[in-house]
Amino acid sequence: MSNPVTESIPSIPLLTAREVCRIIVISAYNDMIKTLEKTFKSLGDRNRLRIVHMLGHGAMCVCEITDILKLSQSTVSGHLRVLKEAGLVEDSKDGLWVEYRLAAPPGIRRRVLDLIASVLADDPDMQQETIRARKADRRMLCKR
Repeated sequence: MSNPVTESIPSIPLLTAREVCRIIVISAYNDMIKTLEKTFKSLGDRNRLRIVHMLGHGAMCVCEITDILKLSQSTVSGHLRVLKEAGLVEDSKDGLWVEYRLAAPPGIRRRVLDLIASVLADDPDMQQETIRARKADRRMLCKR
């Protein structure tokens, strides 16, 4: 007895375990490439590198970053948005402020952040910004 529903469905060849594994590996590789691409694009701006470096030393609010980098609030917020979308920065509410900090991404993004931190640690401008970041007091800065 024939079933008209199953007769209209074309037969699909079964995949071997090796073919399934290959598809999984290719998919994981493509995901890694997309992650790298997004990570490096987000870090392709000097000001975003400066922000990442400062956040590597502790959480900060937008007004603190704005004061240290001498950038507008909207510019800093835009840079933080790009870094957050790339999974490099997280935010959380702390009373009146939104604090931004480096995310703890797994795998390749973590290694990229570690490499950037080690390279930028020797940059004199970054060292000065780190000193100013440690002295920043949002209670004073955000009242302006």
